[in-house]
Amino acid sequence: MIKPCVTAAVVAASLLGAAASWAADGVALATVAVQTAGAAAADRASYDGVVEAVRQSTLSAQVPGAIVALNVKAGDRVRAGQELLRIDARAANQSAAASAAQVEAARAMMNVSSKDYERQKQLFQKQYISQAALDRSLAQFQAAQAQVQALQAQTDAAQTQSRFFVINAPYAGIVSDVPATLGDMAMPGHPLVVMYDPSAMRVSAAVPPNSPASPGANAPIQLEIPALASNPALITPTALKLLPSVDAATHSAQMQLALPDKLQGLAPGMFARVWLPAKGAAAGSERLYVLLSAVVRRAEMTGVYVVGAQGRPVLRQVRLGQAQGERVEVLSGLDAADKVAADPQAAAKVR
Repeated sequence: MIKPCVTAAVVAASLLGAAASWAADGVALATVAVQTAGAAAADRASYDGVVEAVRQSTLSAQVPGAIVALNVKAGDRVRAGQELLRIDARAANQSAAASAAQVEAARAMMNVSSKDYERQKQLFQKQYISQAALDRSLAQFQAAQAQVQALQAQTDAAQTQSRFFVINAPYAGIVSDVPATLGDMAMPGHPLVVMYDPSAMRVSAAVPPNSPASPGANAPIQLEIPALASNPALITPTALKLLPSVDAATHSAQMQLALPDKLQGLAPGMFARVWLPAKGAAAGSERLYVLLSAVVRRAEMTGVYVVGAQGRPVLRQVRLGQAQGERVEVLSGLDAADKVAADPQAAAKVR
């Protein structure tokens, strides 16, 4: 008869209470009981969300042309007004130069017309010319003035268009993606640079339409971001807003929760979990907990090895909730009477 081995997992299980050893196929397998805890006065429900930037921009060109300079890459921090990329603008610059030359020519003609009109006025005062001759001279001078104004406006438009060939950062932020490469043909509306402002981040989640629009005193609204570098257990949002529209397909409303400025390592697209007070929760309902070390994560599946009466472990998928130290809440997939393998690697080897 093979005696169960006392391992470090058994010692850890004894600290939590209810540890046992099961033998299957000659392998000593340590298990721990599922822990239970009474529910709070106001229970909470979790909803999946995503981290997003309040200001996120997809920059594109207003004019077509080949990209001749690409000054940033994904991950770069940029200043407000910094040049990000440049498009070939030689044709536009030549057109602006031609328009400027036409303005100078028109001004020269206007100066000639102005001097001629002054001479005609002096002759008219001495009654050497008729009123009709003076009116023709005035009309020529006014036409020259209008020609200068028209060409000046055309030159300003050409110079403004020449600035469209340079893409600048609209605000200080981080470049998250650069879909274009050097030499590509930029077209109007085609994405060139994607950037966001890291100073203002929020979490967006789909929640029931009757969710509270403000934190409660007994059950505050909190956030959890597992991938965060500092990984605080719970985060209290600085502000929240429940949008007044409801999605017709999912019958859920969109809630936006502002994140504190002090958080580091945030990036758009991170997974977040929103904890809201659950209305109508049973006051006597129990919460179930297991050790974090007993949890198995394989691709998109999260589970634990449940040991049956015969001592054989079976991998069961579970849905996890909030982590508390070395244990994590199990929202679904386990019962209070289940026994969970303390060492999932050892349980995986039992056949």
